[in-house]
Amino acid sequence: MSQPSTLSLDIVVPVYNEQATLDTSLRRLHAYLTDAVQASWRITIADNASTDETPAIADSLAAELGGVVAVHLPLKGRGRALKAVWGSSPAEVLVYLDEDLSTDLAALPPLVAPLLSGHSDLAIGTRLGRSSRVTRGGKREFISRSYNLLLRRTMSVGFSDAQCGFKAIRRDVAQRLLPLVEDDAWFFDTELLILAERAGLRIHEIPVDWVDDPHSSVDIVRTAREDLKGMLRVGTNIARGRIPVEAVYAELGRRPFAPPSPPSFFGQVVRFAIVGVLSTAAYALLYLLFSGFLGGQVANFMALLLTAVANTGANRRFTFGVRGRPGMVRHQFQGLAVFGIAWALTSGSLAVLHATTPGASPQVELIVLTVANLVATLLRFVLLRLWVFGSARKAPAGRAEHDAPAALPAAPAPSTTPELVLTPTETER
Repeated sequence: MSQPSTLSLDIVVPVYNEQATLDTSLRRLHAYLTDAVQASWRITIADNASTDETPAIADSLAAELGGVVAVHLPLKGRGRALKAVWGSSPAEVLVYLDEDLSTDLAALPPLVAPLLSGHSDLAIGTRLGRSSRVTRGGKREFISRSYNLLLRRTMSVGFSDAQCGFKAIRRDVAQRLLPLVEDDAWFFDTELLILAERAGLRIHEIPVDWVDDPHSSVDIVRTAREDLKGMLRVGTNIARGRIPVEAVYAELGRRPFAPPSPPSFFGQVVRFAIVGVLSTAAYALLYLLFSGFLGGQVANFMALLLTAVANTGANRRFTFGVRGRPGMVRHQFQGLAVFGIAWALTSGSLAVLHATTPGASPQVELIVLTVANLVATLLRFVLLRLWVFGSARKAPAGRAEHDAPAALPAAPAPSTTPELVLTPTETER
C-alpha cells in the first residue's frame, strides 16, 4: 500500500492470547483492505499482555505485510489498549474491530464513510437492527438484548447495540472523550458511547451481518455483571456533575439550528394537564393491575414510580420545551424527588382511609388515591416549573456554548501512558 502524507484510517485490533487465529484473521483483514478500501489505512495489532505466542506472531505480520504495525502493552485490558493506540494515532478516523472478525467486513466502508465526511462523530455496527443478520446461541442473544434494553431504559440512550466489536470515532472527538472514560476493560466502549450521546455527538449506526465465534473466551456472565456496575458508576457521576459532558457539548456537540421557543404559561398549563390526565389514567390502570397480587401500599408505590419516570420525560420536552441530553439525568433525579412528595401525599391519604374505614374495597381506595394524585399533580406542576426545569427554561438552549472548555480534564501526562513498542513495516523503515 502506498504511504500518503495523511492517514485516513487506523484499524485497531486488540488481541490477548490469540495465537490460534491471529495470523488467519489479520491476513484476511489485510487482503480486504487492499482490495476494497480506497482511503489510506493502517492496521494496528494492539497486543495487551499476551502470554502465548501472540506477540511474536504480531511482530511477524508487521514485518511481512505492508501497512501493519504491532503495539505491545504491558497491561491487560481491551479498553486500555484502545486508549493507548487511539490516543497516539495520527489517523483521521480510528476504528476498532474484534480479532475474530465476526462482523462481515463489507460493513467497514459504510461504517467509516460518515466520519470521513464529517457528517457524524462516532459510528457503530448493530446486531439488533431489523435488517441485521446474526447467528449466535440463544444464551448470548438473550443476554445481549437484555443488556441493551436495560441500558436504553436506565441511561436514556438511543443507540441500539453497545457491545458489537465494530466501532469507529473521529480523532478530534476521541481526544476529548478518552480522558473522561474510566473503564479499561469491556465496559470501555459502552461508557464511551454514553458520554458521546450525553455530549450531543452524532452516533451513526449501520446494521451488520454477524456470526458468533463459538471459541470465544469472553465470560459473558462476569462481563454483564461488570457492565451493570459500570452503568451505575457512570449514571451516578453524570447526575452529580462529576463528568463535564456539557463542556464537551459546548465544544463539539451538534446544537439545533434554531432553538425552539418554550411554550407560554398558558400553553404549559394546557400541556401539563394533557400529560397529567394521561399519567393519572396510566396510574389507575397500573394500580388496578398491581393491587391484584400486591398490597395497596406497594401497588401505589409501583404505579407512581413508573408513571413518574414517564411523566418527567414527557413534561421535560412537551410541557417546558427542554431538549437535548445535557441535564436529563439530573432532571430525572429531581423528578423522582417530586415523586417522593407525591407518594407521601397519596400514601398518607391511603393510611387515613384504612384508619377510618377498615376493609375498604379496592374501588374505594382507587377513588381516594385518584383525588390525592390530582392534588399531587398540581404540586408537581409548581415544583417542575420553578425547581426542576426553571433554570433550563431561563437559559437559552445553546447555553453550554459559553461554558469554559477548561472544565475538561487534562490529557494524561506522557509518563502515565503505557509504553508503546512499534514494529514498523518495511516501507516505513
